[in-house]
Amino acid sequence: MSLLFIVVITTFLAGLAMPLGAVIACFEKVQSDWLEQEFRHAVIAFGGGALLSAVALVLVPEGINHLQPMIACIWVIVGGFSFMALDIYLTKSNTPASQLAAMLSDFIPESIALGAAFATGNSHAYLLAGLIALQNLPEGFNAYRELNASSVYRASKIILVFILMAALGPLAAVSGYLWLSESPQIIAAVMLFASGGILYAIFQDLAPQVRLDKHWAPPMGAVFGFVLGMLGLMLTST
Repeated sequence: MSLLFIVVITTFLAGLAMPLGAVIACFEKVQSDWLEQEFRHAVIAFGGGALLSAVALVLVPEGINHLQPMIACIWVIVGGFSFMALDIYLTKSNTPASQLAAMLSDFIPESIALGAAFATGNSHAYLLAGLIALQNLPEGFNAYRELNASSVYRASKIILVFILMAALGPLAAVSGYLWLSESPQIIAAVMLFASGGILYAIFQDLAPQVRLDKHWAPPMGAVFGFVLGMLGLMLTST
């Protein structure tokens, strides 16, 4: 099996976590209202933990290896401001797709970095693919709920759009594999840019939604999401 084919399949499978999250959201209703609230907030927290692990364990450590400290910091800040600008634009345009845009805007640069990681033989390539899938699952869950609440899009149409979005991942990964593998500084900049955007998204969109009054279990979703990423790093480092 060629490495390029592995890149395509791996990235597509990671992207399919988005429609899978949407499918889970279709059946999230449970009889107990408090249990439904606990589950929903725990999913949001899990996504935050997975995103944080991708930043802390893969994207930032890999990105800072090829850039000067000040340049690396600038790219993280630029990523944060770029996501903030996108968030402001979506809010002012009153679109019901802010979660969808956020999901896509971090999936694409991560897929580019994933393709380059496979091309350079990086031992963390499969770990990064797993973390992308982990974060896409709750992001797909949240994006589906946001779009479905607008009563404009049918459930089947939303899931179909998510599947088509998953196909963008392999295109981005192939570009990273073929054209950016010899440019480690560009890949590092992409990773750090994505890191800044992800950090903004965690504290702007996810963390404020985690807490429930008189409920303390949902934040443990963040702990479990981070621990899974940490476990993956430890297993691939032995």
